[in-house]
Order: sequence, then C-alpha cells, then structure tokens
Amino acid sequence: MLDVHRHSNVPNCSGSTRPLHDCASFRAGLLTLAGWCLVAIGCPVVNAADPPQIRVEQDVEARMRDGVILRADVHRPADDGCYPVLVTRTPYDKKGKTFDAYVKAGYIVVCQDVRGRYASDGQFESLVREKTHDAEDGYDTVEWAARLPGSTGKVGTFGVSYNAFLQWRLAPLRPPALVAMAAQSVPARYTDLEGPGTIRPGRRLIWWRTTISPDMRRRRMSPGTHTPVEARALWDAGEGQNLLYFLPWLDLPERVFDHEAPVVQAWLQHPDRDPWKLDEACNQISVPNLDIVGWFDHANGDMRLYRTMIREGQTETARRGQRIVIGPWPHWPRGGRRFGEVDFGSEAAPDLAAIDIRWFDYWLKGKANGVDSDAPVRIFVMGANRWRDEREWPPARARPHELYLTASAAANTPSGQGRLVRQAPKDAGQDRYRYDPRDPVPTLFGPGLFTATADQRPLATRQDILVYQSEPLAEAIEATGNPRVELFVSSTAPDTDFFVRLIDVAPDGLARDVSSGMVRTRYRNSLERPEMIAPGQVVRLDLRMTPTSNLFKAGHRVRLDVTSSDFPNYDRNHNTSLDQNADATLVVAEQTVFHGGPNASKLILPRIP
Repeated sequence: MLDVHRHSNVPNCSGSTRPLHDCASFRAGLLTLAGWCLVAIGCPVVNAADPPQIRVEQDVEARMRDGVILRADVHRPADDGCYPVLVTRTPYDKKGKTFDAYVKAGYIVVCQDVRGRYASDGQFESLVREKTHDAEDGYDTVEWAARLPGSTGKVGTFGVSYNAFLQWRLAPLRPPALVAMAAQSVPARYTDLEGPGTIRPGRRLIWWRTTISPDMRRRRMSPGTHTPVEARALWDAGEGQNLLYFLPWLDLPERVFDHEAPVVQAWLQHPDRDPWKLDEACNQISVPNLDIVGWFDHANGDMRLYRTMIREGQTETARRGQRIVIGPWPHWPRGGRRFGEVDFGSEAAPDLAAIDIRWFDYWLKGKANGVDSDAPVRIFVMGANRWRDEREWPPARARPHELYLTASAAANTPSGQGRLVRQAPKDAGQDRYRYDPRDPVPTLFGPGLFTATADQRPLATRQDILVYQSEPLAEAIEATGNPRVELFVSSTAPDTDFFVRLIDVAPDGLARDVSSGMVRTRYRNSLERPEMIAPGQVVRLDLRMTPTSNLFKAGHRVRLDVTSSDFPNYDRNHNTSLDQNADATLVVAEQTVFHGGPNASKLILPRIP
C-alpha cells in the first residue's frame, strides 16, 4: 500500500521495513531508558552533546492507498544514527521550511505537501468538506515515515492550525506507529472557527484569496495570481477592501475559492452544518496531545478538544497525557510579548519549539524529563504577566463575581455615565444606540487580520458603543475562566447582533481588551433552529465569553462594552429576517439594553479567590 520512491542511503534501524512499535513500551504506558532500543537493534548511539548536522531530502515520494503520490521534504541528521520521526502535513507549501531545532535535538522531520497542494499529486479537498482523504492520507504517511531509513519506528505529529486539524483527522484511525501529537491552535468544530451562521470575513477571505486559491489556479493553469505573494499584493492594493464589503457572500467571485467555490457555497446555504465534528471522535484517539494556544486565538475553540480528550480519550494514556499551554497570543505568531500598545513582559515569549521538543523527548525517546508529572494546564495570567500551573480547565475553584450594569444618564462612550456595580439596581433603566451595518464598529486587528489584544481607545468617540465600568478597584480581582454576560435587550430588527467586550482599564488610560463574546439573535437558542424576535420584544441573552485569565490590579477599572458589530472580524448583521448569506439588504436597527429592576443585565466574572 505504501511505497518509498526516493530515499537516502541511511540504513533502516531495524534492518527491515517493519516499524518498531515495541522499541519502547510507551503504548502500554511504560518508559524505558532512551538508548535501550538503539543498542538492542544495533544502531549507533549519538552523543547528545554534539548536535548533528542537517541534511534535507527533497520531494521524497509516498504512495497512498489509492495510488496518489504525496511528496515530502525529509530533514534529518547527517549521520548514521537512528532517530524518531516527527511528521507535519501542510497545505501551505513545504518548500523552504526549516526545522533545525528539531533535527538538532535528534529527530527526523517529515514535512509533506497534502493531497493536491504544491508538489503532491491529487486534488485538494478543503476544510469545508465533510468527506476527504485527510485521515487516510495521514495514517498512510505516519506508517510510511515509521519505515524511513534511519527511523526508530516511533512517530509523532506536530503543527499549528490547518496542520493541527489534519492531525485530529488522522488520530482516530490510530496508526500503530503514532505515539504522541502536538496538534495546536485548532477548534473542534468549524462552526467555532466561523461566526454563527456565516463566515468571519476578516480572516477567512484573506486566507482563501491570498493563501489557498493561488496554488489551485496554478495547478489548473487558470488565469490570475498563482502565488501567495502575487495575491497578497492585489489584496493590499484594494481588492481586499472590496471583498470584505462584498454582499452577499453567496455571490463572491469564483476567484476567491477557485474549484472549491461550490463546496463553500453549499456550506453557506446551510451554515448550521459542522463538517468537522472533531470532538465526536475523541473517544477513538489513544495518544496524548500537547496543545499550545492563545487567549486571543480565533481558533482556540474554547479549549473544547482538550476538555473532551481528558474525559473521553480512548486510553488512560490519552486522557491523562493531555497538556495545554495558553498564552496571551493571537493565532499566529503564537509567541510574542508585545502587541501594539500592550506589552506582556519577557515571560510571555517562551521558546515554543523547546516545549515541543521536551514533549517528544519524553514520549518518543523515553527521557525522564518530568513531562509525566507536569500540571495538565499551564496558563499565562495577564495583568500579573506570570505563568501558573492548573490541574484543570476551567479552574473549579473560580467563584462567580457579579457586576451589574447601570447608568444615571446615557452610557454611550467611555465619558458617559455607564457603571458596573456590585448590587443589583432596584430602579429599572435602559440605554440606547443606533446600529448601522453600513458603518460598523471596526475591528482593531493585528497583522494579517488576526485577532489580538488591542488598546480600545481608538474607538472612544463612537456613539454606537455602550460603556459600563467600575470605580477604581480597591483590591485586585483575578478572572480566570469564561466570563459571562446576562443581557436584556430589545431591537427594532427581527434579527441583529450583540457584542460584549471585557476590558482592563489602567490608571494611565490604556484600555486593554481581555475577553469578548457575541450572539446573533436568531441563533440565541439554537444554531439549527433560528428564531426571530418581535420588534421591541425584551429578550434575555446569555453570552459565554472567550476564555481568559486576567488580573485586574488595584487602581484599575473593570469595563464592559456593549455594541452590535465587530467588522470585519465578524460578518455585519443586516438587521433583516432574510438569508443574510444570500441577500444584500442592509437596515438600520435601534438597540436597547435594559438594566436594573426585573431586567438586571450583569457581567459574571469567574473570580479566583
């Protein structure tokens, strides 16, 4: 079924083509000394104090079970030692990628173009499809990698985002050579990645137009841009702005999605459909995973995959072996200490490759480096700007800390009269603003249209944002978990959006966002069964906000912003009952937020005592 068409002259460690699944008894949960299996099979033991030189074999071919050839670059130590193999499969072009830290740490690294991308044969099948070859191709590639010359037979998989999605696709098939994964920064469900019932145009359109579709056009010899560099130049020259404001989404030009346009359009016609369902297969996965995500990562998926694996993983090794590291980062780059005006300090930028290597050293080499005794959860507490270990996510010791919305006069803008108070106001009140989808609240994006923490002061004059904030805190409050907002609202529109944003306001005025949440009112009870609201009807919205950990220091203010747009991070709600992916009609909505009395809107922080 599998066939190596090009290979080096490095001898296979076992002297045969069979993977060495029992080289060390990790799969039974037992550890052995790192050098034991190498001595037992006659491989030279490499001195770890002398990092090996690196050799790269390009376009090494592997035949999949249906005969399609996929090609990989194999980065390996330039000696005759035996090493475990790390596999990453990517749609983003393997050419030019380097893995020096991993190879110098004693690994063979396989970086493969997935089916239909760049050097690999076949037709690309995007992440919007339910049925693809991703799982089988992943299985076949792992078993092929285990038999490479110089391999010990043990394989780990690693990678971020789409490369992580591909790992979660293959893992339920349980290839015998797979020992551990480091699948990072990907949600369990496609509907977690996108907005409720539509696309998030800021990230999704630039991804399709400048990253995915150029190679599809190149392979089909279609007119237009054939490289990401060419496509990005057009995007920056004005095409991006035109596409972001294009309506309706179902009529987007074919050039955006190329041959996958019919598949994307089919999903947009049924946006409640989840083509992934990765969490539903967790009970079939038998290996541990190391996840590294960011608090502001649009793809952290509320840590659903981690939470599901520790409950439902097929084996005790899988359940107890899960690890997650959560930093103050966006999706990419994951590491970093500074984002615009916000600096999280030197501890915010760890060596992420070193974390991966330590993980694989334990599982693939048997090094007694403490990975097995690490806390399962490691979080970066913003504000304190320190790392902390936790035994679970979210922390069970968090207690609800309620802050009620109130206002003695208009709450529009930070200079208004909106307040957060500890006691529920007895007197009923309401605040209003006008939401015009032609003039939405702009997203304060990071580079590449990735969501990142941002100073919210540039939005301070907008009248379509209600602002509620506490007095300066007498003592610090740490919020770790998922903040929630119970919001009582009405609208003149049958369908509209409400957004909430939790903000830490420093004495110097820096307004750093901490967490956010949104709801499209037609989906307030169910994505599968939309329900419109009657004009003027008061409805209660329960908004579960994005996960976070933040220390609001003494002297700082806790602030909650309420508005109806965050564009182009999220699609603009058209304020109609029509299919907003198929219709371009835009209507202004008059929005009301109620507080006090029987409609006491409130913010609920998960406070750590």
